[in-house]
Amino acid sequence: MNTDEDGWPPASVESLWAVDLGDGTVRLDNTPWFVRGVANDDIVRVEIDDEGVCWAGETVRSSENCTIRLIVLKDGGSAAARQSILEIFHKLGTTGEGIERYRMVALHVPPEADLPRIRKLLERGAAEGWWHWEEGCVTAAWRSTATG
Repeated sequence: MNTDEDGWPPASVESLWAVDLGDGTVRLDNTPWFVRGVANDDIVRVEIDDEGVCWAGETVRSSENCTIRLIVLKDGGSAAARQSILEIFHKLGTTGEGIERYRMVALHVPPEADLPRIRKLLERGAAEGWWHWEEGCVTAAWRSTATG
């Protein structure tokens, strides 16, 4: 992974859960924290090195899921704040999880989720100073919800 001028993401490699499909590809089985351009359920080509480690290559088939990440500012990114954010977005059709170390929430946004309301909530929360957010992996359907 390449880091930006601020040193983000704070990792050079990320391990992801995946299901081996037996043909040199895997189906990603969790939401990435840092890797950009992939989402849960994407099919990715892999190479296995001499130590048996799978290294991800190109995306063979997109799942049409989105990955949205938030750095939680509200209440210092406390566990309670992260959990309340997960619950609010869950009502709009997402799943996700939080990680204490980076005060983050990673959202898995399936195509049937309420994309316009999710975007509106993300923008409102950023304007209110509750979080910063980024698009880790988005689809044309997600991009169509942008207002500006």
